[in-house]
Amino acid sequence: MRAHGPILAAAALVGVCLGGCTGTPYPATPRAAKPAATATAGPKGEKPVLLGRITRQQVETAVPEWVQTEVESTPDRAAEQSLATVAPQAEVTVYLGTWCSDSRREVSRLWRVLDDLGGTVPFEISYIGVDREKKEPADLVAGSGLRFVPTLIVRRGGREVGRIVESSPHGVEQDLLALLTGSAQGLVTGKEELLQGQKP
Repeated sequence: MRAHGPILAAAALVGVCLGGCTGTPYPATPRAAKPAATATAGPKGEKPVLLGRITRQQVETAVPEWVQTEVESTPDRAAEQSLATVAPQAEVTVYLGTWCSDSRREVSRLWRVLDDLGGTVPFEISYIGVDREKKEPADLVAGSGLRFVPTLIVRRGGREVGRIVESSPHGVEQDLLALLTGSAQGLVTGKEELLQGQKP
């Protein structure tokens, strides 16, 4: 049985740190200025909506059930290990909705991959929380072509090489690996309507 130490530790942190832990143990997230996320309450009984540049810790605090999804994820081990050896200097921007079940499934699986790799990968990852209409925060959404979440946009040298939209057909770790290594480019999705020629 595979140990889930980092994930269980993260789960414990969510329970213990609701009062305000600082810092993040994930070097894969850029260490720029602290994200300025805003939280808005959804309609009664719905998940909170985090907007702006956010961290994994903020998401797990706002919607702790994402931790259980991480624990239950079963990524491909070979693809995980290969992600640790891709050429450096790529950027991965993850647009997500804390209210969105597709985001929970795909992003939680990505976080499980990061945990399994000890949190260190040779590319930068940043997270942007969006509203249900995918229009806010306008300054961070503008020009992204965002229509569905999650959307993971991979860039090298400032140029987009591809994106994973809404559902990853082979598992987020395998599809992200393909984009980072250049064996895939453009649109990667399990969403049929997008594969029929529509622009994401």
